[in-house]
Amino acid sequence: MVTSGGVLVTGQALIARYTGDVDADGSLIGDPAAGATKGSEEIKGPINILLAGIDPRDDHTAPLSDSIIVAHIPASMDQIYLFSIPRDLYVEIPAFSKTGFTGTHSKINAAMSYGSSVGNGKHDVKQGFQLLTKTVTKLTGIDDFKSGAIINFGGFKKIVEAMGGVTMTIDMTVKSEHLQPNGKARPRRPECAANNCDHPYIGPQKTYKPGTYHLEAWEALDYVRQRYGLPNSDYDRQRHQQQFIKAMAKQAMSKGVVTNPTKLLSILDAAGDAVTFDGQGHSLIDWGLALKDLNTDNMVSIKLPGGGLFEGTKYLGEQLDPSAQDFFAAVRADRVPEFLLSHPEFVNKNS
Repeated sequence: MVTSGGVLVTGQALIARYTGDVDADGSLIGDPAAGATKGSEEIKGPINILLAGIDPRDDHTAPLSDSIIVAHIPASMDQIYLFSIPRDLYVEIPAFSKTGFTGTHSKINAAMSYGSSVGNGKHDVKQGFQLLTKTVTKLTGIDDFKSGAIINFGGFKKIVEAMGGVTMTIDMTVKSEHLQPNGKARPRRPECAANNCDHPYIGPQKTYKPGTYHLEAWEALDYVRQRYGLPNSDYDRQRHQQQFIKAMAKQAMSKGVVTNPTKLLSILDAAGDAVTFDGQGHSLIDWGLALKDLNTDNMVSIKLPGGGLFEGTKYLGEQLDPSAQDFFAAVRADRVPEFLLSHPEFVNKNS
């Protein structure tokens, strides 16, 4: 979206050809809102957008949402607040009639899996996203998501490659669980061939040290997916993913992209393999135009406080601090700035 705003006014017909594979025609959130039109002028704040990142999977494998992020844009349409929902958050996943699922309590990343079955052993990630949306609504009370997107990490690497990598600040030392310093996969320990080990890899690790770097696509994607060995595990990873989004948005709005039609179209072409977008009756072009005046420097990264949830000694997952519900109420009331003034600890200092 942030890439498109600067150039779509003069190239809508051409770019529509590239973004056709991205638009999901209302299949993520549900049917388009009554009266929705194709005009960007109809897209007004406050706006809540739900994003889910998934690993590449075939249609015979149930999807899991490895990353869940909500973007809140206030009525003033001049700011973006990003907050992540821990993938291991232990929540109520509501019933879902399309799959006959009766509901349960489980980690939130399983919601897409419970909602994705379409019969004959096949799974549809778009249908799974619908249950994820219901689950996030149950958790946060936010029931007016105006758009949603699924990001396939495998395809998303192509977008970063088309951009020529990304410049971002690394705020702590991070060692890769999966890759060697040359970017090749680390070998597995023989006894872990069946994926039954917590740390199955051996050999030298790619290490990311504090500082500002221009990362290649494989480095950026690897860095933001690490959580093992981090002091705060998935909470640190959430912050890194939000930093990555901000860095990508800032670079997308740079002159090297928005004034370079060749690079821009290669990015949009790559998006067809990486992103499935539901604009609730509005195309990706409409959204790009509606949000073209957003300043990426005004993107605020939010951290939700929480910790482990145990049943005796059994780890069930993560739980949020009760104060998170006050934050969700502020989002629903479009009063996030006021909340953050009273609760500055919710703002990621390294974003």
